[in-house]
Amino acid sequence: MRQITLGRTGITVPQNGFGALPIQRISKEKAVKLLCRAYEGGIRYFDTARAYTDSEEKLGEALKEIPRDQVYIATKTAAKTPEAFRTDLETSLKNLGTDYIDVYQFHQMGECWKEGDGTGMYECMLQAKAEGKIRHIGATAHKIGVAFEIAESGLYETLQFPFSYLAGKKENDLVRLCREKNVGFIAMKGLAGGLINRYDAAMAFMAQYDNVLPIWGVQKERELEEWLSCMDHTPEMTRETAAFLEKERKELAGDFCRGCGYCMPCTVGIKINNCARTSLLLRRSPSRKWLEPDWQAEMMKIENCVECGLCASRCPYELDTPALLKKNLADYKKILAGEISVQ
Repeated sequence: MRQITLGRTGITVPQNGFGALPIQRISKEKAVKLLCRAYEGGIRYFDTARAYTDSEEKLGEALKEIPRDQVYIATKTAAKTPEAFRTDLETSLKNLGTDYIDVYQFHQMGECWKEGDGTGMYECMLQAKAEGKIRHIGATAHKIGVAFEIAESGLYETLQFPFSYLAGKKENDLVRLCREKNVGFIAMKGLAGGLINRYDAAMAFMAQYDNVLPIWGVQKERELEEWLSCMDHTPEMTRETAAFLEKERKELAGDFCRGCGYCMPCTVGIKINNCARTSLLLRRSPSRKWLEPDWQAEMMKIENCVECGLCASRCPYELDTPALLKKNLADYKKILAGEISVQ
């Protein structure tokens, strides 16, 4: 079983982490069962956030059945003030049913907070660490420039950033920088928001990096079993897999919506996080639901776009979201008209 060490934290865990965002969509009973099965299967790193509704509470319930000292728990705060930080931290500790958090992360950082910058935010982390409430200081980001600044700062022990086989040169440079700076690199969105649909290819790519810990979003038992199957038998980067990845990159790399939803809400009610990638969803995850009347009505809302620019300003990937919406609508109309066929 491959082991990954998260930089200078010294945290060493099996190669797959559990991303607990999706468990907010299932019942507590199912979530606890899933989390316990993950532990039984060898997963030791569990990542959640205050922003994930009841995810922390479900993980806390599972921790009643899982030895606390045998797992590492990471969560996040989206606080922007010291007061909100302290409230979030105490709430997370209560929800998780623990007196310490292994990796506490600033969630989706728009800037690299530093000691003495006047915000008091980094000082909150230092105080929480001194009090024993957190063990390690981490950061998550979606903007590559902010991520580089975090890694360069020497202030953060871990960095969580989107990374998959669709990553470009900048993302690979970031991984190398984290290695040089001894910063633990945690890969989120390893399936590119659901557009990558071969777990073995995704795992073979990640296995090339001995300093990258992917956290896979898990909601179903079938999904979990796929990742558990990789624990003892890691998929290899074969010639066939390499050719598949090259084909995937040509089709997907570049300006595509990852479905993160940070652009929401839309001023005219467009469900941007799916409408901006419906064309790809139809091709890669074929489902009749994308062609049914209710979804057709959602897609037609794109015609009401007033190009206010709010969605584009919020997009962590700096996409031209209005243009992407219009492109998807034009493609969608051709699919409905039978001019373009999908599986």
